[in-house]
Amino acid sequence: MKRIGVFTSGGDAPGMNACIRAVVRTALYYKMEVFGIHRGYSGMIRGDIVPMVSHDVSSILQLGGTILQSARSEKFRTPAGRKRAFNQLKKFGIEGLVAIGGDGTFSGASVFAAEFPISIVGVPGTIDNDLYGSDFTLGFDTAVNTAMTCIDNIKDTANSHNRLFFVEVMGRDAGFIALRSGIASGAEAVLIPEKKTNVDELIKLLAKNYKRKKSSSIVVVAEGEETGGAFEIAD
Repeated sequence: MKRIGVFTSGGDAPGMNACIRAVVRTALYYKMEVFGIHRGYSGMIRGDIVPMVSHDVSSILQLGGTILQSARSEKFRTPAGRKRAFNQLKKFGIEGLVAIGGDGTFSGASVFAAEFPISIVGVPGTIDNDLYGSDFTLGFDTAVNTAMTCIDNIKDTANSHNRLFFVEVMGRDAGFIALRSGIASGAEAVLIPEKKTNVDELIKLLAKNYKRKKSSSIVVVAEGEETGGAFEIAD
């Protein structure tokens, strides 16, 4: 294999640029040509593909987002769209791909590799940390630390006003960010989609803290997690 392409797809995640840099410079070290595919599968279909050299990835380690940009592509979901994407790769002589993204990116890559003779390596880049086989996906650590900083800051206000705060973080289908940031910041409770919330037990816990004159309470909630209804803690 002499020519490979690298692209980012779906939501951007911290660390994607560092990964792009590693891919480009490692490939060049092994005397391979590298092409950057802009805007994920959408750019692949349009032929938005450019050769990359070492200088192209200089000074990007500290940058957020992705220098290759990202997008979601409805056309790639169709056989015709995938056929066009493969034909574009053939024009550039690209024999393999490095796909940096999450579950949607890998699902598309799996279908693509099954339909056409193209080798694909996937690098998990998603703050949700919800890809099997990887302890930490790109962006997860940054997301947890960012959530912790926010929780620590809001706790100051909670302590000053004797308040209860519910802090929502990303994780509609996976509670890794909520769980890790909640534990690290000393939250009273963490609500995650993997476990059904017992509202009565949550009320008891918060009421107990209130009676102990605890100055504040923090509950971390994964995005979209249902508690089963509204509730209040009596004075």
